[in-house]
Amino acid sequence: MAAGQITFGGNRKLKIYGTLDCKSGKRMKVQRRVFFVGETEAVQCGYRPCGHCLREKYQAWRRH
Repeated sequence: MAAGQITFGGNRKLKIYGTLDCKSGKRMKVQRRVFFVGETEAVQCGYRPCGHCLREKYQAWRRH
């Protein structure tokens, strides 16, 4: 990954992040979109993993 390359997108209202090719993420309204260079950044901003494209990480998040 190149420095500063966007790798994840999120929903500003729902505080959910996922991969850029996630079907759920592609359906969200443009004005609610936010982008991250990595998962660490998304988590530090208070976002949780997507239950569709990041299922295992989402399930681990739910258990905690």
